[in-house]
Amino acid sequence: MGEIPDFWRPEIYHPLSVHLPIGLLLAATAFKFISLFKSASVWKQGGSVLLFMGVVGAWISVYTGDVADGIVSRELCDPIVLKNHENASIAMAWIFTVTVVLEMINTFLRKYGLKLAVVVSMLVGSGFLVYTGHLGATLVYQQAAGVYVPSNDCSEFE
Repeated sequence: MGEIPDFWRPEIYHPLSVHLPIGLLLAATAFKFISLFKSASVWKQGGSVLLFMGVVGAWISVYTGDVADGIVSRELCDPIVLKNHENASIAMAWIFTVTVVLEMINTFLRKYGLKLAVVVSMLVGSGFLVYTGHLGATLVYQQAAGVYVPSNDCSEFE
């Protein structure tokens, strides 16, 4: 009887760490966008907290993606998709990191132009985030990156 792979394989850390930052960064973008039109501080402050937590999570996801890269790249039919996924994720993480810096500067200067720049930067970062997610889904669902493929008769589950 075959052995079922350990759940805690190194390439599994990436999908475990990537989904929370996606939600945090998209929610942060929505909060900051709403804060352009609503004066309640919950939108501004909530967006700032979500942004910071999302950026930390994004860099953790980049790291875990690097760990998974060396394992899954050997099994892919088209490794260019993996490279594009990696490049887009790094660009997205840097865009949101720069946005955090802009947000910190805006905390002291309180200029509407900076507030608008933060939101525009977050919208661009969200575009990269969606593109990165699309490439990640392509890797998993079209190339089975990091996916355990059982035998034809599934005898390892008996």
